[in-house]
Amino acid sequence: MDLQIDGNVALVTASSSGLGKASAKALAREGVHVVINGRDEERLAEAEAEVDDIGSGDVLAVSGDLTNPDDIQRLVDETVETFGRLDHLVTSAGGPPSGAFLETDDDDWEHAYDLLVMSVVRLARAAEPYLKEDGGGTIVTITSRSVKEAIDSLVLSNSVRMGVIGLEKTLSKEFAPDIRSNAVLPGPHETSRIRDLVEAAVDRGDYDSYEEGLADWGTNPLERIGDPMELGNTVAFLSSPQSGYINGTAIPIDGGSTGANL
Repeated sequence: MDLQIDGNVALVTASSSGLGKASAKALAREGVHVVINGRDEERLAEAEAEVDDIGSGDVLAVSGDLTNPDDIQRLVDETVETFGRLDHLVTSAGGPPSGAFLETDDDDWEHAYDLLVMSVVRLARAAEPYLKEDGGGTIVTITSRSVKEAIDSLVLSNSVRMGVIGLEKTLSKEFAPDIRSNAVLPGPHETSRIRDLVEAAVDRGDYDSYEEGLADWGTNPLERIGDPMELGNTVAFLSSPQSGYINGTAIPIDGGSTGANL
């Protein structure tokens, strides 16, 4: 399927690894010029080369901290200065620490809110003038299936990410019809973080092999863990005219593991 976004420009945050990088790769494969972002400059440079290899568009790597308002504004400014436009914003951020409610303090909550919610607020505000030009653009927020069904020992993610969904739904109305806004809610995917966790569990003797440990993450009707590119492909689709009547949705990408009906 031709997604009809060749030559567009996309900014994808937290894209030096994981699901953000998979989204950047999926967009690059469609001929999109992609701006990637991360804090670790060495890992960011490696991701830049990897994304550049997959597509015909240009790739720009911009380091920055998503909890720093100045870094967020610079991300958008450098995107527009380099490419002259911005068509698609994909927001991603690292997850907050795990833990039960009584194990968290005010600093944990404030940092999680700043990272997960205010980063999207600031990005959307800075990007809006450019996204609405040239026929309109898209925003896709990568959150978590925890907004559909609370996950044990993830109180920060369960609670704070709900604010991102409320924001996404609001933007889908306030920014329409020029800008469509949607969210994806990933379950476990075989990212470097999951691989590290499984390998550590094998080293501890919890599993006999990496394959056995990985299978434990695939407890869903499809009986497997997700490939990050499966989520990236969905992000690219939601960024394209092929999904032109999809707006204000939150799509679980979890193999059917979520128990909620809606």
